[in-house]
Amino acid sequence: MNDKDEYAVKVVEKMMETDYFSQWMNIKVLEIKDGYSKIQMVLRKEMLNGFNIAHGGITFALADSAFAFACNSDGRTTVALDASISFPKAARENDVLTAEAKRVNKTYSTGLYLVEIKNQNGELVALFKGTCYTPKPKTE
Repeated sequence: MNDKDEYAVKVVEKMMETDYFSQWMNIKVLEIKDGYSKIQMVLRKEMLNGFNIAHGGITFALADSAFAFACNSDGRTTVALDASISFPKAARENDVLTAEAKRVNKTYSTGLYLVEIKNQNGELVALFKGTCYTPKPKTE
C-alpha cells in the first residue's frame, strides 16, 4: 500500500467516527484507496418501501457514502455538487449490497465518480454518478 492509500484509510476511519447515518446503515468499509472506496451493508426490513423492495433513498445513501469516502480520500473537504442514480434491478430484504466508487476524473476543485452497487450475486442493483466540489481553502 502506498502513502496516499494509507492516508486515505485514515481519512475514512475518521469520517466514519461521526458519520452516524452510515453507522445506522451498518456499513462495513471493505477497501479504501486514493480516489476509491468499497463498502457493504445488508438490506434490513426497515429499509424497504411499500413494494417490499429497497427504498431508493437507502440505495442512494449507500452509493453516496461510497462516493463521499472516495472523493474525500485525499483529506480535502469535498462535497457533492451533483448526483444521479439508476436502478436496473430491485434489491430485497437480506440482500448484501456492495458499493464500489471509482474516480473517473479530478481537477483541483471538481471530481467525477461512478459508483456501482451490486448484490451478493454480482448483479447490478444501482449505478450512481456523482460530481464533487472541493472549495479553495480560506485564507486569513
